Amino acid sequence: MSLAFSLYRGTTTLLEPLVPLLLRRRAARGKEDPARLKERLGHSTVDRPEGPIVWLHGASVGETLSALPLIERLGRERPDLHVLVTSGTTTSAELLGSRLPAFALHQYAPIDTPNAVRRFLDHWRPDALILLEGELWPNLLTETKARGGGLALVSARFTEKTADGWRRLRGTARRILAGFDLVFPQDDASARRLSDLGASVTGLANLKLVGAPLGHDPVALAALRGAVLDRRVIVSASTHPGEERLTDSAVASLPDRPLHLIAPRHPARADQIEAELILAGRTVARRSRGDTIERSTDVYLADTLGELGLFFELADLILLGGGWAEGVGGHNPLESARSGKAVLSGPAVSNWATVFEALATDQAVQMVEADDLVPVLARLNTSPDQVAAMGQRARRFATSQTDVLDRLWHHLSPLIPQ
Repeated sequence: MSLAFSLYRGTTTLLEPLVPLLLRRRAARGKEDPARLKERLGHSTVDRPEGPIVWLHGASVGETLSALPLIERLGRERPDLHVLVTSGTTTSAELLGSRLPAFALHQYAPIDTPNAVRRFLDHWRPDALILLEGELWPNLLTETKARGGGLALVSARFTEKTADGWRRLRGTARRILAGFDLVFPQDDASARRLSDLGASVTGLANLKLVGAPLGHDPVALAALRGAVLDRRVIVSASTHPGEERLTDSAVASLPDRPLHLIAPRHPARADQIEAELILAGRTVARRSRGDTIERSTDVYLADTLGELGLFFELADLILLGGGWAEGVGGHNPLESARSGKAVLSGPAVSNWATVFEALATDQAVQMVEADDLVPVLARLNTSPDQVAAMGQRARRFATSQTDVLDRLWHHLSPLIPQ
């Protein structure tokens, strides 16, 4: 056992009595679910189902939602399986609650203290853990491995910043990574960094390249189309502070008054966004209030969760947030590409650079600097054929990533007991 790991284990043991206080403070700020704080301490009010359990863990919304195709594949290949999905954010819990299949359930991940991890594992007794992207918690991973469970690191994204941090703890990193039976990074750069830290890389697999178009309610879509009538709809999706004003100024500059639908990444910001838009002279309707879309409506503020597929279907053009906001790193362009719609994004997409580069090479997405958004939108506004062709290329690229699940299942199936 490395000195760094011993110190980490000792420190987390000493600090464990303070964790409930920390969680209550986070709950007061809306960062934890007050009704489910016990789950973060390893306690569960849900009985463990009989039979084998595969446990998938992802930090937040993006990681866990990207695993939905893999979860469905697990259920199709092994109907006897139950799937336990853990995450650490309230938004991911809310979305997964409505999107997980019947054989899967969600719990909050235990805080990485020895006793919380032990309580969690004593209750759930998972047969295998599939860790998504790369949140490496030392207590959780070493305790799971010590109990004989299979370990797989899937769709791992290891940035240079993350690798630098683990290089300072190389012995601990080597100990943790050596415990994985399978390691599937997202890209070659992540594979090199993981190998350098002692991981045995199995192959490449990026779950965010896989998936069907986001679902939508056809009745709700018909109602929105009836309200929009003949107006074009430009959707700004998963926006962050500053991006709403940027994209709305560009949309407002177009001569034919398209409807601007804004679906912020965090709907809790809706009051602030609405105030900014009204101050700019825009007429705003909000979905959470049940406001109707009138001819006079400039902006439809879609401040709800789980309806992005509906808004993508309604869109004529999508402005994908995260690429014009500092420090975000972009969002998954394939969710919008699968809808067959043209996508524009800001250039700051470090978290999705490989995917954006491939889409841009196929002319299936366009990267636009903030200062160029107005002229680019003006040009596309007069070129509907170009917009439609871009959307068709985006859909072709998104649906071509079909072999990832086949390769993953080939390697994962031996880890799961019959």
